[in-house]
Amino acid sequence: MVFLHGTRSSSLVWAAQVEVLRRRGVASIAVDLPGHGARKDERFTLAGAMATVDDAVAHLGQPPLLVGLSLGGYTALHYAGEHPERIAGVMAVACSTQPHRQLVPAFRAAAHHVTRLTGLGGGTWHVVTDVLREVVTIDPIAVLRRTTLPVWLVSGSRDPMRFGSLRYRLANPRARHSVIRRAGHDANLHQPLAFNARLVRALNELGAAARAVVPVGPVALAGP
Repeated sequence: MVFLHGTRSSSLVWAAQVEVLRRRGVASIAVDLPGHGARKDERFTLAGAMATVDDAVAHLGQPPLLVGLSLGGYTALHYAGEHPERIAGVMAVACSTQPHRQLVPAFRAAAHHVTRLTGLGGGTWHVVTDVLREVVTIDPIAVLRRTTLPVWLVSGSRDPMRFGSLRYRLANPRARHSVIRRAGHDANLHQPLAFNARLVRALNELGAAARAVVPVGPVALAGP
């Protein structure tokens, strides 16, 4: 698996999930996106995020399940649309709201001015304006409509970002959808046991699908 965090967060939010997978013998990588964690001095761009995912996927050596939370979820879906052949599937968490091309720029401008006037975020809140500038170029609905990859849509029951989940499900009726009770936006932190159960279930479903594939090649017919 490759894990992608949300805005103003870092790879550390996935520590519990990485440990669970390690104990199960599953290779995983949690990365810092540009402008976050160990890369906080960089500016966030979607191109930089795509390159980060590319590096992680290449490091694992086989197509992984791409798991993204919030910004990471939008990034994961965008990557699935751009490079479906490089991954085994997508788990998109807490990102079931289509970025609105009219509202997001207005929110970005407000975030910029609030940051400038109040100094919120200890000098790091500017990453929000960078993210909002880039996220309007992502069209998760279009990706969901055309992708043939396995998709899991996960939301916390108390997450305001899940109000668009019906559109996502209609865009891809094959997607598995689940709601984690008593979890907010950061479902993996609020209810880690329930979230980890979703991860393991997704792994099992991917494994079952792989075993069901019949190899293409010559078939030896049994004699009479």
